[in-house]
Amino acid sequence: QVQLVESGGGLVQAGGSLRLSCAASGRTFSSYGMGWFRQAPGKEREFVAAISRSGFSTYYAGVKGRFTISRTNAKNTVYLQMNSLKPEDTAVYYCAARFTNYSDSYSNKQYEYNYWGQGTQVTVSS
Repeated sequence: QVQLVESGGGLVQAGGSLRLSCAASGRTFSSYGMGWFRQAPGKEREFVAAISRSGFSTYYAGVKGRFTISRTNAKNTVYLQMNSLKPEDTAVYYCAARFTNYSDSYSNKQYEYNYWGQGTQVTVSS
């Protein structure tokens, strides 16, 4: 069992930055690929970024070059650095974990993730 707790959300002006953190419980964090997803009001939850156990990453095209996902296994934490924020980035951001035996594997598919956090609100004003 893995519990995920997100933090770092808030209200920011367009062009600003935020860094989201996701702290995971348990001693096997390094066995999990991690991902960030988001859900805007009235829309389905969508993929934002993912990182493999070994640190390979992938991004949704709409955030590539602005967002950076990273992880620190010693702290059981995954981060999402968000720069040049836009009003369309407004959403609840969720952290998710997927157990995998493959160190270089990452996924943008929600159904492949076993555990989810409760989410943190990010609001970008224009």
